[in-house]
Amino acid sequence: MLTREIIRRVREIQLRTGRQVADVLAGEYVSVFKGTGVEFDEVRPYVPGDDVRSIDWNVTARMGEPFVKRYVEERQLTIMIMADVSASQDFGSVGRSKREAAAELCALIAFSAIKNDDKVGLTLFHSEIEQYIPPRKGQKHALRVVREVLAHGLDNEEEEGSKPPFWKRLFASEAPLFGSDGFRFPKRLRPPREATRIATALEFLMSVRSRKSVCFLVSDFIDEGYEQALVAANRKHDVIGVLISDPREFEFPALGLVELRDAETGRTQVVDTASQAFRRDFERKSRERIEALERKLRGSGIDFIHVDASGSVVEPLIKFFRMRERRQRR
Repeated sequence: MLTREIIRRVREIQLRTGRQVADVLAGEYVSVFKGTGVEFDEVRPYVPGDDVRSIDWNVTARMGEPFVKRYVEERQLTIMIMADVSASQDFGSVGRSKREAAAELCALIAFSAIKNDDKVGLTLFHSEIEQYIPPRKGQKHALRVVREVLAHGLDNEEEEGSKPPFWKRLFASEAPLFGSDGFRFPKRLRPPREATRIATALEFLMSVRSRKSVCFLVSDFIDEGYEQALVAANRKHDVIGVLISDPREFEFPALGLVELRDAETGRTQVVDTASQAFRRDFERKSRERIEALERKLRGSGIDFIHVDASGSVVEPLIKFFRMRERRQRR
């Protein structure tokens, strides 16, 4: 059963993103995403300049003059949203969590698709597939997509709209462990509902979608070993990587000795946040991780969107649409 808090959030997102789709995103969406093929429309008389390969020789023979086949683009698309709901997505230091930012982004994508008569589906994943909603049309279906991203894994304790204090949201979620050799992701088996396994999600996509889809992979990408599955999925589908991050993942406040717990492994580490050397090293490694991720995706021919959970989710999406439109015009 949905809590009042979740219902309130869904309504807020619906109102906010509904206006943004109507005012800004609808046109950008149409100009970027083309249909997956063409379908026959009619034959018409040949005119100079027509491609001779489009001549319908059967009709030409019957009519005694050349006719060409005319095709129209098959406009309808299928949009698949692959949303990471692992434990690290619950982290949020400024206003909202990464999960909430992901829900708003998913809403923008879903409402843009529905407004243009496209289908939208959803897969929620962590180290396993948690939920799959097949692609459908309609605003009611789009609202369900948003609701499921927000509601997954939330306890009924949120019934009264309570929120953990800032320090608990900051330090009890996920700060990746690191040392002199950079970020370290422990090799031991991780709890299935806390860990992230992107390859599993992409393999699932390949198994349930036989026709080409536009896939938005929304995650913080705290994972390893998914590159091969990513490349394979992008050969069949149009995969777009969407990174959701939080400002505290790049800049740590000076709070003295603090015990950090990695939400995806449960491991803890005491660090001295008052040390300038620690904070500089933390920031450098964080930036390097994101830069490496972007190079990895772009090197595989996959577009990349970076969304700051503390800021607007509209601007990165518009920037992506316009970049892609410029590229298509070349």
